[in-house]
Amino acid sequence: MPLRARRKPIDPEKYARLAAASLPIPPRSEADNDRLIELLSSLDEREHLTPEETAFAELLAIVIEDFEDKHYPLPAVPPHEALKALMEDRALRHKDVWPVVGNKGLTTEILNGRRKISSALAKRLATHLHVPVELFL
Repeated sequence: MPLRARRKPIDPEKYARLAAASLPIPPRSEADNDRLIELLSSLDEREHLTPEETAFAELLAIVIEDFEDKHYPLPAVPPHEALKALMEDRALRHKDVWPVVGNKGLTTEILNGRRKISSALAKRLATHLHVPVELFL
C-alpha cells in the first residue's frame, strides 16, 4: 500500500501553527541549519507524533538534506573503493562477494583496482548489497 494511503489526514490549521512557531525557512548559514537540525532532533526524540508533526519532520529533513548536499558534497569514490568500504562495513569477505561477481580472480582484481566494474556487474552488486547502482559506476 502506498505511503500516502496510510498517512493520517493533516489539520491545515495545526500544521500552519507548527510552521509559524518554527519558521522553517531554507537555511543560508550553518547557524540556520543547526537550528533546523535541533528542531528535527527534538521531534525525533518523541515517541508519538501527531500527523502534523510527522509531516513537518519530513519537511525539515528535506530542507536540511538539501542544504547539506549543496554545502558538503561527498567526494567521488572509485567504485572498487566503494565496494571495499561496503564489504568492511558489513563484515563481508572475499568469499561473500565473489559468487556475485562470478569469479574469484576477477573479484580480487576488482578489489585491488586493477579491473573496472562493468555496468552489468554494478547492477548485480547493487541488487545484492541493496545500494544504488551509481555507487559502482
